[in-house]
Amino acid sequence: MIPYGRQEVTQADIDAVEAVLRSDFLTQGPAVACFEQALASYCGAAHGVAVANATAALHLACLALDLGPGDWLWTSPNTFLASANCAIYCGARVDFVDIDPRTYNMDPAALAAKLERAERDGRLPKVVVPVHFAGQSCDMAAIGALAKRYGFRVIEDASHAVGGRYRGAPVGSCAHSDIAVFSFHPVKIVTTGEGGMALTHDATLARRLERLRSHGMTREAALMDAEPDGPWYYQQVELGYNYRITDIQAALGLSQLARLDDYVRRRHRLAARYETLLDDLPVIVPAQAADAHSALHLYPIQVDVARCGRSRRQVFDALRAAGIGVNVHYIPVHTQPYYRRMGFAIGDFPHAEAYYAQAISLPMFATLTDAQQDEVVAALRRALS
Repeated sequence: MIPYGRQEVTQADIDAVEAVLRSDFLTQGPAVACFEQALASYCGAAHGVAVANATAALHLACLALDLGPGDWLWTSPNTFLASANCAIYCGARVDFVDIDPRTYNMDPAALAAKLERAERDGRLPKVVVPVHFAGQSCDMAAIGALAKRYGFRVIEDASHAVGGRYRGAPVGSCAHSDIAVFSFHPVKIVTTGEGGMALTHDATLARRLERLRSHGMTREAALMDAEPDGPWYYQQVELGYNYRITDIQAALGLSQLARLDDYVRRRHRLAARYETLLDDLPVIVPAQAADAHSALHLYPIQVDVARCGRSRRQVFDALRAAGIGVNVHYIPVHTQPYYRRMGFAIGDFPHAEAYYAQAISLPMFATLTDAQQDEVVAALRRALS
């Protein structure tokens, strides 16, 4: 089976992890800080806070921005559940903004229109979470301008986009956002096994993210309500969580970062080959925005049902039967039973729903060979005929 995504673990990665296993610190040691500093430096952000996974990073980002009961968070319906669930964890409410049918990302025009209505109705969002779907940055300049106009905070869900760029700057530079969040799940660009990171320029936000990551504890005397009993002393000053990442995971991530640019270059070569090889087939390939350089975490095509006479399900099943481990990203969040019980319904966000109805994610990972890609395309050609 050729999977839709796969990690690469090299001997250098194994050596880095082994070094930590032989060290004094398996967790809460120096490797975490090294990983944070390396990715923050790569992205041009002032601070990085590594955590157990990207869901934890989204949750902590919402808490750090004081999202809570009575507040609204808006995100894209074309995303994984966590982009919306992070608001529910904080007691806030969720709404969605439909996607641009060309890029599959949050549509800034739809966002602007929704904000105008929300301002009249007195229910503007406190936080907006644009999702860089498949690794391609949203139009962050447009979203950032709307944030300034309407006064909301911005968390970039860049779980797919480490190594990507927007207007020449790395995704994660936070030029138009308060916080950016990355994921290091094994099918992402680089991996820590499980893991995530929040990047920000704001030192106060970074310190709060660090505190919330570790039970709401602090050893800073300035934050305490009493003199410390001694050098061992700590206080819990707010409710936090155990969302730490281990040094074992951080060592793997730090080692993998050295290959990040190579991984993205290889993915772009594969994407260019897909565009050529699929040119005569009844499929729609993902568009690349002129001002974005995608990390290409995913390669989602749409089956042109009208042209091929086969349903998405028929094509999907045929590919799986041929040993191609395709997947579908994503089922629109608002159509999930949990969210339908909140009042959302099929038909609310038609562009996301239309994309989903035809979407199939083809294999895309740095170690995919040209021969394997040819096998994928040959199987797709048979499935469409």
